[in-house]
Amino acid sequence: MDVDRLSPLDATFLHIEDGVSHMHIASIGIFEGPQPAFEDIVAMIEGKLDRVPRYRSVVRHLPFELGRPVWVDDPHFNIEYHVRHSALPAPGGEVELRKLVGRVMSQPLDRSKPLWEIWVVEGLDDGHWALFAKTHHAMVDGVSGTDLLAVIMDLSPDAPVPLPTRWEPRPAPSGVELAIRSSLDLLHSPYEQVQAVRAAAAVPGQVVGHARSVVRGLTAMVGLVKPTPPSSLNGPLGPHRRYAWASTSVSDIKTVRRALGGTFNDVVLAAITNGFRELLLERGEPVERVVRSLVPVSVRPRDDHGLAVGDGTLQNKVSAMFAELPVAITDARERLAAVSAQMEGLKESKQALAGEALTSMSGFAPPMLLALAMRLSTRMAQHQLNTVTTNVPGPQIPLYVCGRRMVKAYPYVPLGAQMRIGVAIFSYNGEVNFGITGDFDTTGDLDVLSRGIEEGIRQMLKAADAGGR
Repeated sequence: MDVDRLSPLDATFLHIEDGVSHMHIASIGIFEGPQPAFEDIVAMIEGKLDRVPRYRSVVRHLPFELGRPVWVDDPHFNIEYHVRHSALPAPGGEVELRKLVGRVMSQPLDRSKPLWEIWVVEGLDDGHWALFAKTHHAMVDGVSGTDLLAVIMDLSPDAPVPLPTRWEPRPAPSGVELAIRSSLDLLHSPYEQVQAVRAAAAVPGQVVGHARSVVRGLTAMVGLVKPTPPSSLNGPLGPHRRYAWASTSVSDIKTVRRALGGTFNDVVLAAITNGFRELLLERGEPVERVVRSLVPVSVRPRDDHGLAVGDGTLQNKVSAMFAELPVAITDARERLAAVSAQMEGLKESKQALAGEALTSMSGFAPPMLLALAMRLSTRMAQHQLNTVTTNVPGPQIPLYVCGRRMVKAYPYVPLGAQMRIGVAIFSYNGEVNFGITGDFDTTGDLDVLSRGIEEGIRQMLKAADAGGR
């Protein structure tokens, strides 16, 4: 009896979700016109679902929470429930689209159905149309890039459209079968972990090196115990969301890197730092502080793309580092240098490796205790974290849907743990776009942050130009 059980991290994304913090991510694509017929888009998506079988699966909880939830085929799957059609009011500009995204992302996904939706939006100006995929974080992480929107994209406008195949759901195991299997897993999992350690012991140097790295990372995390200064960036969340964005180009970031140093991610974080600086100044709050951000990173091996060929298995493999954005620094060059030095230190400290080790250990925790622990940790985060910033590298070639080219792509990151603002970064075809999520009730000034990010890029370009002369 094969059971597709959620990983500990995937289960965590379900456990920490509540009435105001919804753990779904999104990719928003804007396409050139004219828009294909809605029926053609539905047929195209249905024809590609065989590549991601989990998108026809629902979460099934075990009796008495005896084990982690499992994925089972949805016997009532209906593609027309998941692919939805909408239109923007005139004039169909950025403001109207961002309002629609905020409204759609404020609604939780139905746990009784596969945890995704795709919205086709017509009525954008310049004859454009939009398509955005809303997917629960338990299904796929933003770092791997294997969400449904990525699967339905084509590399050519002339790519053939696959025909939908007849799909039959597999019988779901009974509650008794799941309980028995979970009991067996509790017996076998520790044994399997010990066996893995014994196998790794064949190369003692590697084991010792890994252990030392984890210890160094845990030591670096101790600094998170110190609370950040109170600010309007943290506090109770409402159920509704605002959405904004900012943009720059890959070439601009490369120009800054060549002249001022640092990595691609360092330049991005320095721009975000300026955005938060301007937001705090606009709110009349002190900037002689840091803004502490959770920075998700992938711990997936470079040759592991997150999608197992043949069975479409998706699994989160993410960890995190904790960066302190130096909003007190006025000079763009100094700000970038401070961010770059800090991120290099975090990499050396192995924070991400330690975080991944702790996440793996949670597989031993009974699910009810894991859920309780995660809720407690999210409450603690309100005093130790101010925001989340995640950078997802995307393809640098144009992509197509039903023969129409995607001209822009924006990411969406969820909010939680009383963090009222989150920033996601996605690069696509020469552009770098920042998707900014805000709590609706407390971030009416979200555009100040987006303008501050773009101003941060301009300041670094100016410094780079001055250095060149």
